[in-house]
Amino acid sequence: MGELTPDIWQPVLLTIELATITTILLLLIGTPVAWWLARSSAWWKEGVAAVVALPIVLPPTVLGFYLLLLLGPNGPGGALASLWGARTLAFTFGGLVIGSALYSLPFVVQPIRNAFEAMGARPLEVAATLRASPARAFWTVAVPLARPGFLTGAVLGFAHTVGEFGVVLMIGGNIPGKTKVLSVAIFDFVETSQWREANILAAGMVVFAFVVILAMTLFERRFASVTP
Repeated sequence: MGELTPDIWQPVLLTIELATITTILLLLIGTPVAWWLARSSAWWKEGVAAVVALPIVLPPTVLGFYLLLLLGPNGPGGALASLWGARTLAFTFGGLVIGSALYSLPFVVQPIRNAFEAMGARPLEVAATLRASPARAFWTVAVPLARPGFLTGAVLGFAHTVGEFGVVLMIGGNIPGKTKVLSVAIFDFVETSQWREANILAAGMVVFAFVVILAMTLFERRFASVTP
């Protein structure tokens, strides 16, 4: 198929970098959110859960539009960017990370929340009787028991970020080496009739999707077999 040009491998490397950073950020943000949703008895917690889940049902262009306003020069993102002399967070890699984290948040929060809820209160009660502090019980009991949820959330968050199109196109544009990720590159290649390049990237995405689905199935079977 010939040598891979920078037009092909640059979007691949940029997408991997974006998905990795976004997944780490999502785990850091999503874990306390999932814990609160699983443990809280507040009557309004399902309202918060609905807000977290909005990206699942919202068209990506709608979310991208409002993110563009928020990250643009006249929004909070512009004020934040002015601290280091920039005008906007839109059409920057940092803007892509923010948009990707918001767009993929429910795909990380929900599996972790489900894992925390499935664990029940009994393990933490036992830890409390052994004089474990709430923080120690969380890290030594809750997190290990919820490991399947963390693995599922990490895989889904990474995969969802890799497959984004509408949101990243609206807030990142099509800047080579800066915001031109895989999905945008495929669209650009098709638009310019570069079928070979589009086929290489599209085929790679198909293989990636297959691996993700297979990995999820194997994860579920493995943890189901060890669950008492």
